[in-house]
Amino acid sequence: MANEIPEKPGRQATRPTCDEVLQRITTTIAARRSADPATSYVATLFAKGDDAMIKKIGEEATEAVMAAKDGDRLRLTAEIADLWFHCLVVMVKHGLGPADICAELARREGVSGLQRKGARL
Repeated sequence: MANEIPEKPGRQATRPTCDEVLQRITTTIAARRSADPATSYVATLFAKGDDAMIKKIGEEATEAVMAAKDGDRLRLTAEIADLWFHCLVVMVKHGLGPADICAELARREGVSGLQRKGARL
């Protein structure tokens, strides 16, 4: 089918869980934050500081919006992956991990977004 997300060649039948992937990427980001910026994109982001990291989130979010608007599933998947990656970079910078975000999502689960919005007003 057109616009399907392709499988990686040689990939085993058992895929890692989303949690495993996010945790491995988070661990890699934490390990590379102090690496040589000449050899690590993550180290480059940390060397440039908060503004560069935050700017990348904005750029990737905009690209994801455009891909969604165009209805391009492959590009949308890639752009959201970029967005998640840059969010993970900022999370590591602030001592957060995927479990922190999952805990917040679990706390919100079952609570109407309209109720949450009304409680903030």
